Amino acid sequence: MAGPFHGVRIIDISTVLMGPFATQLFGDMGADVIKVETKEGDVVRQIGPGSHPDMGFMYLTLNRNKRSIVLDLKSAQGKAAVLKLAASADVLFYNLRPQTMARLGLSYEEVRSVNPQIIYCGAYGFSQKGPYADKPAYDDLIQGSVGIPHLTEQMTGTPSYAPFALADHLCGMYAAFCISAALFHRKVTGEGQSVEVPMFETMAQALLTHHQGGKSFVPPLGEVGYARQLSPKRRPFPTMDGHICMILLTDAQWQRFFGAVGRPEFMEDKRFWGINNRTANTSALYEIVEACLIMHTSAHWIELFDELDIPAMPMQTLDQLLEDPHLLATGFFQQIEHPTEGSLTSMSVASHWTASVPEERRKPAPRLGEDTVNVLLEAGYTASEIQNLINLDIARTRNDPS
Repeated sequence: MAGPFHGVRIIDISTVLMGPFATQLFGDMGADVIKVETKEGDVVRQIGPGSHPDMGFMYLTLNRNKRSIVLDLKSAQGKAAVLKLAASADVLFYNLRPQTMARLGLSYEEVRSVNPQIIYCGAYGFSQKGPYADKPAYDDLIQGSVGIPHLTEQMTGTPSYAPFALADHLCGMYAAFCISAALFHRKVTGEGQSVEVPMFETMAQALLTHHQGGKSFVPPLGEVGYARQLSPKRRPFPTMDGHICMILLTDAQWQRFFGAVGRPEFMEDKRFWGINNRTANTSALYEIVEACLIMHTSAHWIELFDELDIPAMPMQTLDQLLEDPHLLATGFFQQIEHPTEGSLTSMSVASHWTASVPEERRKPAPRLGEDTVNVLLEAGYTASEIQNLINLDIARTRNDPS
C-alpha cells in the first residue's frame, strides 16, 4: 500500500524542528515532500553527533521520506523555480515569517496566481492579527511566553523549560492536522486557501485547557491553575530501588491502592472522598503514597499494581527506553542502512493501519541537494536549464562526502 497521502505533493520551505516534523508526518503517510533548502542547508543538519557534518542525528530523525533541493530563493530564478514547483503541488508549507515570504516574492497571492487550488500553510510564532506579528519565535520563547517555566517554578522552585522541544512538536502536529483539514475541504469544495498556524496561540490553548481554572467563568469562580498538576509532590515516586510513575483518578482506583498498601483508614478520610477533594489535597495525598512506596522495590509494586489494575509504570532512562521490551516487540525500532550514513536505528510510524499502510522507509533523510536535478526535471526544466542554474550558483546538487 502507498500510504493515505500517496499522490499529495508538498513543497516544504521549513527548517529546524516544528516544520520538518510536520512535513515528515506527511512523508511517512506517503506524500511526496520536496524540502527546499538554502546553500547552507537546514541548520539542524549540524546538530551532532553524525557521521558527516551536515547529517546530524536530529536531521536524520526529522527528515526521512523527503527529497532535498537547493535553491537560492533570494534570486529571481530561484523564486521562479519555487513557483514552478508550486504550480503542480498540493501544499506549500513554510515556517519563515510571512514578511520574509513576501520579500522573497512567495506570498499567498503570488503562489495562488500560479495555482489557485494550493493549500498555502504558514506555521510561525504569532498570529498576524496581533502586536507580536513581527516577532521571531523558537520553542524556548514560546514555552516561556505561555508560562511553562512559571508552572515548573511553582512545582520545583526553579523555572525551567520542558526537556524537549514541546512547543515545536505539538505545533507541528497541529499544523499537520490543519493541512489535512484544508486538503479535505478542497476535496469537497475544490477551494484552495491560506492557513495560519501560530505557535503562541496553539500553545496557549493547550496550556489553558489544563490551567485556566476558575477564570474560565465570568465572573471568576477561583484562581488559575490545576492543583494536581502543580503539586510539588507530583513526581515519580521513590521506591526501595528506583522510582515508579503512578496516576490514580477514580474512587475505585484509590480504594484498591489503600487496600494494597495496608492503609485502609484513608478510605474513610473525607479529604480524599471524590476527585474534587483529592485534587484540593493532592500534596497531602501524594505524601502518603510516597511514604508507602519507599517500603518495597519497583518490581514489587509494578507486579502488584498490574494485578489490581492500578495504573503504574516504571520510570525509565533514555537508554532503557531504547531497550524497552514493548517497543522492541512492536517493531518500533528498526535498523536501516542509509546510503551515506551507514547503519541507523530508526523509529517507525507509531500508528497501525488495516489499509493504506503508511510508507515508513520509502526514502532515508537526503543529503543536501541530492534531489535537485530530478525535482527540477519533473517540474519541466531541461537538463541545460538546470546546468545553467547550477553554474549561476542558484541551484546546487549534492556533494559526495569525503
